[in-house]
Amino acid sequence: MVILGQRRLKLRVVFAGTPDFSVPCLQACRASGAEVVAVYTQPDRPAGRGRKLTPSPVKQAAEAAGIPVEQPQSLKSADAQATLAAYAPDLMVVVAYGLILPRKVLAIPRLGCWNVHASLLPRWRGAAPIQRAILAGDAESGVDLMQMEAGLDTGPVLLERRTPITREDTGGSLHDRLAALGADVLAEGLARVIAGETLASRAQPDEGVTYAHKLDKAEARLDFARPAIELERQVRAFDPWPVAEGEVAGEMLRIWAARAVHGQPGAAPGSVLSVTRDGIDIACGEGALRVTALQRAGGKRITAADYLNATKTRGT
Repeated sequence: MVILGQRRLKLRVVFAGTPDFSVPCLQACRASGAEVVAVYTQPDRPAGRGRKLTPSPVKQAAEAAGIPVEQPQSLKSADAQATLAAYAPDLMVVVAYGLILPRKVLAIPRLGCWNVHASLLPRWRGAAPIQRAILAGDAESGVDLMQMEAGLDTGPVLLERRTPITREDTGGSLHDRLAALGADVLAEGLARVIAGETLASRAQPDEGVTYAHKLDKAEARLDFARPAIELERQVRAFDPWPVAEGEVAGEMLRIWAARAVHGQPGAAPGSVLSVTRDGIDIACGEGALRVTALQRAGGKRITAADYLNATKTRGT
């Protein structure tokens, strides 16, 4: 088929992804005109109070679209690699899949493997780039479309999209924005390849490499001896998971929203400076943290004003 004088290629794609972040990219693959011949996703995991085996968001989207789904525990075995090769993919698109791709797997598709990564490489290679960018106070983030190689997020960059990080951003809001940008940059890359173009690549520089280690729930605990602005970033980065927590007036609370404000010189870190309907101001090593949304044990997320009303009612 010829379109505007250009040769339009048929492209067989295998898509590999697991969480919600990956779903817009799967949809972009389907909308591009490429043939998604199979979807790889992690095995079903226990979830919810009943610990019932639950399919990943990508598996649900693939099954709804009638695409064959593969869920190997690993891609290291000869059988798993033979199954992949049998799909005869021209390209494998990997988006937050969660499994390591051995060199032999990278070599199976004719055009290799692409990865959509939620950072501006080489900064924040690894598992949790969205939250780490907020924690570090980065001014911007973005999405890179990368040609995969054996190293961890070390491959050359094909295309990139950038977005600012504001003080209103949480881990959740930045996640959603980057998921959309990821789908956008992938759609462009696929369209250009389908049109017969070879994408130019940019090698990652050696300078500026940082690693976004996987989040640990223990990191959620707020240390009020630290500067308030760092705790504000911690609260924002850990919304919606694992959610920051701290001791306020002797009670351990989950802290959903907070803002760094001016403190009271000499106040002991962790002491409550003021309690108003606008928030609860807590002294920090530098400045104060104004908590505006929180959650008591066994309760639900509420505003500071609702918390004050509840404590008055309970007499605590």
